[in-house]
Amino acid sequence: MSTPSSYEVSVVIPCLNEAETIAPVIRKTLAGFQRLGIHGEVIVADNGSSDGSQTIALAEGARLVAVPERGYGAALHGGIAAANAEFVVMGDADDSYDLGAIDEFVTQLRAGADLVMGNRFRGRIMPGAMPWLHQWLGNPVLSWLGRTLFHSTVGDFHCGLRAFRKTAWHAIQLQTSGMEYASEMVIKSVLFGQKIVEVPITLSKDGRSRPPHLRTWRDGWRHLRFMLAYAPNWVFLLPGSLLTIISAVVLLWLMPAARQIGTVTLDINTLVVAASLLLFGVQVVLFGLLAKKYLTTTGLVPDSPRFAKINDVITLEYGLITGLVLLIVGIWQIAQVFGVWQAGGFQNLDPATSARQTVLGAVAVILAGQIGFTSLFLSILGLNIRKRS
Repeated sequence: MSTPSSYEVSVVIPCLNEAETIAPVIRKTLAGFQRLGIHGEVIVADNGSSDGSQTIALAEGARLVAVPERGYGAALHGGIAAANAEFVVMGDADDSYDLGAIDEFVTQLRAGADLVMGNRFRGRIMPGAMPWLHQWLGNPVLSWLGRTLFHSTVGDFHCGLRAFRKTAWHAIQLQTSGMEYASEMVIKSVLFGQKIVEVPITLSKDGRSRPPHLRTWRDGWRHLRFMLAYAPNWVFLLPGSLLTIISAVVLLWLMPAARQIGTVTLDINTLVVAASLLLFGVQVVLFGLLAKKYLTTTGLVPDSPRFAKINDVITLEYGLITGLVLLIVGIWQIAQVFGVWQAGGFQNLDPATSARQTVLGAVAVILAGQIGFTSLFLSILGLNIRKRS
């Protein structure tokens, strides 16, 4: 008789009202264990079923783990936490994946992989197994975005059949409770430098008579939102930096005088727009720095050597000094304009000169506030790092 300490593989199946299909899924899994000579366990992570799925799972020889918190990710998390084996395989309860055919998954884990992803697009997608929108738009686009944002090689980000080492799962500390759990697992495995392997698999039409729990637009948005939240370089720093550089060049170009491009004259109006975009771009960059600081401080992503160097430079003192210098420059520029206005008896000023100085002064003052207060916020986030260490 197998004991918990002798299990090599734990198969975790999230379950919410899967009475139609849970029995064949468990049987196939146990048959696969026998065929492969694996000491394994089947864990059904029940998320509050009301159709008798729990009784069926127990009768078929599975271990039942009740997970009160609702959500696909929550159910998986509870089941994985209860797993006794170092190798964990997760798969759906709808009988769309053959959990008895986990040969290659186990082989790759034994060879040293941390995460083994199934790839439905490199394998087979049976007729009717995946909606057209998911097969040709949703999954390919989100997988491409995941590869682009996180330099991943995974071709099927959202495959529900995957295997991993429990120690590797512990290391990445997954946080989400919904469908985005699947994205988080891949993204954080990439960010933490874990070894990821893909194997082709077959996706069959599920055996249920009811619609799936997955909601195309709601869950697709949750995956996309999560990816963007974990990619501050792409969402904040890169676009913010480009906008800042371009608008700064235009601002400096227009500072001396109006410019002519063909028959078009660029003057004060363009200068004001460039100044506004410069401030916006700087604020986006600062948001990116705050996002990266938060992600690394909370341990959601590992700290990178490059960002660690930036942290060493962007100290509270440096930010306050920079802000103070910009504040002095801004006040000096505005004071000059005020002096000219006063000398002229507070009459109308020539906008060709005064407006340029006023815009420059206002930009410097606002930048001083942005940089100074962001530096203070960054230092507050940094307090948690020192406390944790």
